[in-house]
Amino acid sequence: MPHAARDAIERLSRVVHDFPSPGITFRDLSPVFADGPALRSVIDALVAPFDGEFDAIAGMEARGFVLAAGAAYATGLGCVMIRKPGKLPRQVISEDYDLEYGSTSLEIHPDELAPGTRVLLVDDVLATGGTLAASCSLVERSGWRVAGISVILELRDLGGAKKLPGRRVNTLLTV
Repeated sequence: MPHAARDAIERLSRVVHDFPSPGITFRDLSPVFADGPALRSVIDALVAPFDGEFDAIAGMEARGFVLAAGAAYATGLGCVMIRKPGKLPRQVISEDYDLEYGSTSLEIHPDELAPGTRVLLVDDVLATGGTLAASCSLVERSGWRVAGISVILELRDLGGAKKLPGRRVNTLLTV
């Protein structure tokens, strides 16, 4: 199964230079999401290494939502959204972090799941690690446990995995 996902990612993803700003190389996975069999193989490969080890799935805005919703449906579990500021209607907790091309923050409803819930974090790309490190912090500050992290692509040169020490990270393709 992971080979089918890896092959689909390599075949369908696109490299876009100077997006969202000059000097940035963006890995566009939207063609992978648009292909039903490819999306299915990717979602299966994201959750398989953690089978039986998580109770809910969390996705980061925005492409992580696609993956988290698909993974939640495939596993029959719930899905939590980790959002940009001002998007969640109830009380939130917030975490600031740096991006490859700026800084921002993320928010979560800390009452969404029961204390101790094991959460699998899924996202499209592990770049500098800021988004996933902030998400791990939000999950733990909510009283939940990070069961693992699963991403489609890891951009090796940006060293994001270094911001996730002691975390179990599943990466489908490293570029």
